[in-house]
Amino acid sequence: MTTLIDIVIEDPRWEEAELEALAEAAAVDTLEHLGFPVEGYEIAVLACDDARIADLNAEFRDKPTPTNVLSWPSYDLAADEDGAAPTPPPPPDLLMGESLGDIAIAYDTCFAEANEAGKNMADHVTHLIVHGVLHLLGYDHVRDRDATLMEGLETKILGKMGIADPYKG
Repeated sequence: MTTLIDIVIEDPRWEEAELEALAEAAAVDTLEHLGFPVEGYEIAVLACDDARIADLNAEFRDKPTPTNVLSWPSYDLAADEDGAAPTPPPPPDLLMGESLGDIAIAYDTCFAEANEAGKNMADHVTHLIVHGVLHLLGYDHVRDRDATLMEGLETKILGKMGIADPYKG
Protein backbone atom coordinates (compact mmCIF):
# COMPACT_ATOMS: atom_id res chain seq x y z
CA MET A 1 0.00 0.00 0.00
CA THR A 2 1.26 3.45 -0.86
CA THR A 3 1.15 6.26 1.65
CA LEU A 4 -1.37 9.05 1.40
CA ILE A 5 0.78 11.68 3.11
CA ASP A 6 3.88 13.25 1.59
CA ILE A 7 5.49 15.14 4.46
CA VAL A 8 8.17 17.82 4.59
CA ILE A 9 9.48 18.37 8.10
CA GLU A 10 11.02 21.82 8.57
CA ASP A 11 10.78 21.80 12.37
CA PRO A 12 12.47 18.71 13.87
CA ARG A 13 10.16 18.77 16.91
CA TRP A 14 7.53 17.24 14.61
CA GLU A 15 9.66 14.10 14.23
CA GLU A 16 9.56 13.52 17.99
CA ALA A 17 5.80 14.19 17.92
CA GLU A 18 5.50 11.44 15.25
CA LEU A 19 3.53 13.74 12.95
CA GLU A 20 3.96 11.55 9.89
CA ALA A 21 2.18 8.59 11.51
CA LEU A 22 -0.50 10.82 13.07
CA ALA A 23 -1.16 12.60 9.76
CA GLU A 24 -1.34 9.35 7.80
CA ALA A 25 -3.85 7.82 10.24
CA ALA A 26 -5.96 10.98 10.37
CA ALA A 27 -6.07 11.36 6.58
CA VAL A 28 -6.84 7.68 5.94
CA ASP A 29 -9.59 7.62 8.57
CA THR A 30 -11.13 10.83 7.19
CA LEU A 31 -11.25 9.54 3.61
CA GLU A 32 -12.57 6.15 4.70
CA HIS A 33 -15.25 7.71 6.92
CA LEU A 34 -16.49 9.73 3.93
CA GLY A 35 -16.44 6.65 1.69
CA PHE A 36 -13.54 7.75 -0.52
CA PRO A 37 -10.77 5.37 -1.54
CA VAL A 38 -7.32 6.00 -0.11
CA GLU A 39 -5.20 4.50 -2.89
CA GLY A 40 -4.29 7.01 -5.56
CA TYR A 41 -4.81 10.19 -3.54
CA GLU A 42 -2.00 12.33 -2.14
CA ILE A 43 -1.83 15.08 0.48
CA ALA A 44 1.30 17.17 1.06
CA VAL A 45 1.95 18.22 4.67
CA LEU A 46 4.42 20.91 5.72
CA ALA A 47 5.47 20.47 9.36
CA CYS A 48 6.73 23.88 10.36
CA ASP A 49 7.03 26.39 13.19
CA ASP A 50 5.07 29.56 14.01
CA ALA A 51 7.39 31.87 12.04
CA ARG A 52 6.90 29.89 8.83
CA ILE A 53 3.13 29.52 9.21
CA ALA A 54 2.82 33.25 10.00
CA ASP A 55 4.57 33.98 6.68
CA LEU A 56 2.19 31.61 4.87
CA ASN A 57 -0.83 33.08 6.65
CA ALA A 58 0.28 36.59 5.63
CA GLU A 59 0.93 35.57 2.03
CA PHE A 60 -2.27 33.62 1.44
CA ARG A 61 -4.79 35.09 3.90
CA ASP A 62 -3.42 38.60 4.62
CA LYS A 63 -3.19 37.66 8.30
CA PRO A 64 0.46 38.06 9.43
CA THR A 65 0.05 35.96 12.57
CA PRO A 66 0.69 32.33 13.43
CA THR A 67 -2.17 29.85 13.28
CA ASN A 68 -2.39 26.13 13.99
CA VAL A 69 -3.17 24.72 10.53
CA LEU A 70 -3.63 26.00 6.98
CA SER A 71 -4.90 24.13 3.96
CA TRP A 72 -4.84 24.64 0.21
CA PRO A 73 -7.31 22.41 -1.63
CA SER A 74 -6.46 21.29 -5.15
CA TYR A 75 -10.12 21.63 -6.14
CA ASP A 76 -13.00 23.93 -5.24
CA LEU A 77 -15.43 21.34 -3.91
CA ALA A 78 -17.42 23.59 -1.57
CA ALA A 79 -21.19 23.28 -1.59
CA ASP A 80 -23.22 26.27 -2.74
CA GLU A 81 -25.90 25.69 -0.10
CA ASP A 82 -25.03 26.23 3.57
CA GLY A 83 -24.90 22.83 5.30
CA ALA A 84 -24.87 20.75 2.10
CA ALA A 85 -22.20 18.15 1.39
CA PRO A 86 -19.37 19.27 -0.89
CA THR A 87 -18.83 17.89 -4.38
CA PRO A 88 -16.73 14.70 -4.26
CA PRO A 89 -13.12 14.99 -5.42
CA PRO A 90 -12.14 13.56 -8.81
CA PRO A 91 -11.43 9.83 -8.79
CA PRO A 92 -7.94 8.94 -7.61
CA ASP A 93 -5.19 8.40 -10.17
CA LEU A 94 -3.67 5.04 -9.27
CA LEU A 95 -0.68 5.53 -11.59
CA MET A 96 0.28 9.16 -11.06
CA GLY A 97 -1.49 10.05 -7.83
CA GLU A 98 -4.24 12.65 -7.48
CA SER A 99 -3.36 15.54 -5.16
CA LEU A 100 -6.13 16.61 -2.82
CA GLY A 101 -4.04 19.59 -1.72
CA ASP A 102 -1.57 20.83 0.84
CA ILE A 103 -1.66 21.31 4.62
CA ALA A 104 0.76 23.28 6.81
CA ILE A 105 0.81 22.77 10.57
CA ALA A 106 2.74 24.82 13.16
CA TYR A 107 4.35 23.10 16.13
CA ASP A 108 4.45 26.10 18.49
CA THR A 109 0.77 26.97 18.18
CA CYS A 110 -0.35 23.33 18.35
CA PHE A 111 1.75 22.71 21.44
CA ALA A 112 0.47 25.88 23.16
CA GLU A 113 -3.17 25.08 22.32
CA ALA A 114 -2.87 21.51 23.59
CA ASN A 115 -1.27 22.67 26.85
CA GLU A 116 -3.79 25.46 27.37
CA ALA A 117 -6.72 23.08 26.83
CA GLY A 118 -5.15 20.26 28.87
CA LYS A 119 -5.27 17.99 25.82
CA ASN A 120 -2.92 15.29 24.66
CA MET A 121 -0.69 16.76 21.92
CA ALA A 122 -1.14 13.74 19.62
CA ASP A 123 -4.94 13.97 19.94
CA HIS A 124 -4.93 17.70 19.22
CA VAL A 125 -2.66 17.30 16.19
CA THR A 126 -4.81 14.44 14.89
CA HIS A 127 -7.87 16.69 15.19
CA LEU A 128 -6.13 19.47 13.25
CA ILE A 129 -5.09 17.09 10.46
CA VAL A 130 -8.66 15.74 10.21
CA HIS A 131 -9.82 19.37 10.10
CA GLY A 132 -7.30 20.20 7.37
CA VAL A 133 -8.23 17.15 5.28
CA LEU A 134 -11.91 18.08 5.52
CA HIS A 135 -11.00 21.54 4.19
CA LEU A 136 -9.22 19.84 1.26
CA LEU A 137 -12.45 17.95 0.58
CA GLY A 138 -14.56 21.11 0.42
CA TYR A 139 -15.82 21.39 4.00
CA ASP A 140 -15.66 24.75 5.75
CA HIS A 141 -16.86 26.51 8.89
CA VAL A 142 -17.57 30.07 7.76
CA ARG A 143 -21.35 29.61 7.44
CA ASP A 144 -23.29 28.23 10.43
CA ARG A 145 -24.68 25.00 8.93
CA ASP A 146 -21.36 24.28 7.19
CA ALA A 147 -19.63 24.63 10.57
CA THR A 148 -22.13 22.29 12.22
CA LEU A 149 -21.62 19.71 9.46
CA MET A 150 -17.83 19.95 9.60
CA GLU A 151 -17.62 19.80 13.40
CA GLY A 152 -19.98 16.82 13.46
CA LEU A 153 -17.79 14.95 10.99
CA GLU A 154 -14.66 15.78 12.97
CA THR A 155 -16.28 14.48 16.16
CA LYS A 156 -17.38 11.22 14.47
CA ILE A 157 -14.03 10.58 12.79
CA LEU A 158 -12.08 11.32 15.96
CA GLY A 159 -14.49 9.18 18.01
CA LYS A 160 -13.77 6.21 15.75
CA MET A 161 -10.07 6.87 16.41
CA GLY A 162 -10.66 6.83 20.18
CA ILE A 163 -10.25 10.60 20.58
CA ALA A 164 -12.72 12.62 22.65
CA ASP A 165 -14.93 15.30 21.12
CA PRO A 166 -12.63 18.33 20.78
CA TYR A 167 -15.59 20.74 21.01
CA LYS A 168 -16.60 19.67 24.51
CA GLY A 169 -14.65 21.08 27.42
